[in-house]
Formats: sequence, structure tokens, C-alpha cells
Amino acid sequence: MTTDIPAMTTRQVAWRLFVTAWLVYALHFATDIVREHYPAVALGDRFSFDLDGFCGLHPDLFITPGRGCHIGNNPGVSMLAAIPYALARPVIDPIVAGVLARRAASGQAEAPPLNTPFNNARRFYAEAYRRGLDIKLGLAALVTQVFCMAPSSAFGVVLVFLTLLYTLKNQRVAMWLALLYAFGTPVFFRTGFLNHNMMLGHIAYAGVLVVWNPWSGMRLSSKARDFLCGVAGGLTILFDYTGAVLIAGMGVYVVVKRWQDGRMPAATRGALWYILGTLGPIFLLWFYQYQAFGNPFLPGQHWMPPVEFIERGYQGYEFPPKPSLLAMLLFDYRFGLFVVAPVFLLALAAPFLDRGPARRIPVLELVMLLGLSTGTWLFFGGSNYTTLQFNTGIRYLAPVFPFLFVPAAIVLARFRPGVAFAWAMLALTISWPLAMYREVERPLGVLDPVIRTFTGGFALPVLSTLSETSGQYGDFFAHGVSPLPLFCFTGLVIYAIWAPRFRGAAAVKTPGGPA
Repeated sequence: MTTDIPAMTTRQVAWRLFVTAWLVYALHFATDIVREHYPAVALGDRFSFDLDGFCGLHPDLFITPGRGCHIGNNPGVSMLAAIPYALARPVIDPIVAGVLARRAASGQAEAPPLNTPFNNARRFYAEAYRRGLDIKLGLAALVTQVFCMAPSSAFGVVLVFLTLLYTLKNQRVAMWLALLYAFGTPVFFRTGFLNHNMMLGHIAYAGVLVVWNPWSGMRLSSKARDFLCGVAGGLTILFDYTGAVLIAGMGVYVVVKRWQDGRMPAATRGALWYILGTLGPIFLLWFYQYQAFGNPFLPGQHWMPPVEFIERGYQGYEFPPKPSLLAMLLFDYRFGLFVVAPVFLLALAAPFLDRGPARRIPVLELVMLLGLSTGTWLFFGGSNYTTLQFNTGIRYLAPVFPFLFVPAAIVLARFRPGVAFAWAMLALTISWPLAMYREVERPLGVLDPVIRTFTGGFALPVLSTLSETSGQYGDFFAHGVSPLPLFCFTGLVIYAIWAPRFRGAAAVKTPGGPA
């Protein structure tokens, strides 16, 4: 049957979800400079992998004798972020030159004090200021978040919406659940600055959807879909070696899916097209590793100098997974998956509730969604760096966000409206304060941002940072700035995006089953 959906087509809802998520994510831009920014700036400035001039600004930057300065992680997200940064240089470069000229004229060589309790932040700011890099890196962080990180996460929100639309057969419910994914999960928090962990998860999820094809309307052949899934799997490796779990799991999914279609011949063809798709990104990674370290096959971590945990196992990774690390990944009060996002707990009930004639997710796809999530969890149970998440919040399990949310949403959609609303409010009460205040290494962990929101009011990370700079960027910021005007303005823009009087859409019919 068809369900009457007033006012908007699926495409219209998808675009409005995308723009809404993009705007809100950009508003919550965090000024953190992370290791992924340095290759993006180097590529955008001089099309080079060498991070000359940046060594010493981040502990993960190191010099390999005869090869120059590089980072130990994979370059995928930096390559992508370099595109908007390079396009923005005609604006960024004159601003940086003007600021440095005024500083030189005033003779102010030392950085003004940064009023923050975090020693590392003060040391970084002082050194970046001394090198004349603070404005450049700050603007690079802004551009890469607003034009790379935020739209990529907004794209993930749309993918979740489309999945839920064609599994739940209800546009309104799918839309609200997609908004819950956008703002009631750590997607909101992690989108604050450039981050490869979550972006590779959305890329992998897109690859899985191409093969799953829940809307059954994709015009691509199965060969093309298997190839594109392989490209997505290869990109996960280009972004991080965490992708080893995803690329393997996605490959198994393609083989089983094609076996269902045509037994061994179809499964073999699917595997070959999938492998072919992975080769481009993997060859690009090998090219980077050869250019950076002189060896195409050893990971960047192999060349890192000694740091904490690196002496355990291979560069900090051990097998089998440790029960203590597995427990931390799920329940640590600062970054545990189910602590930061209790809505993900509902995914564990999906195999028991989503079954029988009313099943929404096919058995193979449910096994795939939960299996890839479990595999990623087990993988990081062997990484001793798991314990370092206390200073940046949940990070390593970010790739599983879309994979876990879909089964969780299917369970949530079965609840009575009051119960579902309570779950959503709990999720938002944790997620939005975390995106505003972002600090989880205090004694209360994830609860600290929540308490600070209820006691100190709303905040925006960029305004908080500007208020810590001792009035360097104007007296307007010296005593703090209220975020409420920006919230109100953004709210008006979002209202204009969704309000019927502005979009002028008529009632349409959306394909699907019963609402």
C-alpha cells in the first residue's frame, strides 16, 4: 500500500535533514587542532606529505631519519579535508598575513595567556603563536569542520533516514529517528572537529547500503554495487587500519549476499568485483607509506618513536582482546559507548524483538550490522591506546554508530510513544551538553557537561575558546559571549527550511508498507 505523507517527498525530507544537521554541526564547531589537520594543511599549502614546520606541535608527529616529519596514522581524512582547505586559501592566506604583520609591528612575540586549566592546551597555543601558526591552524580547523566533517556526518544522517524509511515504511517516524541519530548520539560530539574514526564508519555504512539496497530501486547492476562496496571498504583502510575489520566483514557480506542470489558463481563474481573496488584506495595508502617512510607495506605506527603503551604487543596492540579494555569501551564513565549513548543499548534487543512476520531488518543484514559492530569492539579490546580516550571522549567505537543505531531505532519504534520519548530525551540530555562543553576527563566524566549545562547555561565551543584568549581577538570576547543569539538565528533558519509557507510543497505519496 502507499502512505499519505503530507507536504514533502522523500528527497525533500532528505535534503532538509542534511542541511539541518550541517548547520547545527557547524554551529558547534570545536577549536581543537588534531593530528589530522597537519597533513591537510601541508597538502593544501604545498601538495606535500612532509609536515616540516609542524613537528613538536603534536606528540604523534615525528621525524623519520632521511624521510622528514610525518604522522603515524593513515592519511585518508586529511586528504579529503585538504580539498576545502585548499579552496579556502585565497581567504585564509590574506587574513593570516594581516594578523602576522600587525603582530610584527607591535613587537608582540609571546602569546597572551590562555585562561584554560589544561596545560597541554596552553603549551600548544604558546608554541603555535610563536611560530605564527595559531591563526592559520584555527582557520584550517574551521574550514575542515564546516566543509568536510559536518557535511560528511550530515550525509550519514541522511543514510540512516533512508534506511529507516524503507524498513519502517513511515516517513515521519524515520525522520524523527534520523534526527535522534544526528543529535542524540555521539555523532553530535565527534563532528565538532576533524575525525577519521566516525567518517570511515559512515563510508563503510554507505558501502553496505549499496549492496543491501533496502529501497530495491537502485538502477546499478550487482557488479557495480559490489565494486562500490569494495571502494568503500578500501577507503576505510585508507582512513585507518581499524578498517581491517570493516573491509573483511563487508567482503563476507558481499559473498553471502551474492550466494543467496545465485550460489557459487554469483558469490565468486561478487568477491572479485569487491576486491577490485578495494584496490584503488589501498594502492593510494601504499603510495603514501612509501613516500612518507620508504616502505609501502608497513603502517605508519611502525615508525613511531616510543610513546606510552607502544612497548606492549605490536606498537601497543595485543591479542587476544583484554576483558578490562572491552568493559571500558562499553561502560567507562568518560567514554563508554553505552554511557555516552544509552540508546545503543536497544540494539542488543533487536534479535529478540525484530523477528517473525513483522521483521523489519532481514536476518542477514541484522547479523551484518551487529557483527561488524562486535568485530570493531573486539578489535579495540586489544588496543592499549583505548585507555587514552579520557582526554578526547569516545573515539575508537565511532565507526559503529550507524551500524548500531539502525537496529536500536527499529526497537525504539516498537515502544509506546511515551517510552520512546523518554529514551530520546535521555539521549539528548547527554549528547547536546557533551557537544557544547566537550570535557570528559573531569571527575564526573560524561555527567560533567550535563551538570555544567544545567548550572551554567548553554555554550558553544568556539565562543568558550575565544573567551579564554584574554581579549586578544577583541574585548567582546574577554568576559564570555552568550550563544543564545546564534541559537535563535540558527533556529529561525531551520524553521524557514521546514515551514510549509517557505517550502511550498504539496502532499505526496511515498512508497512503502503500512505506517
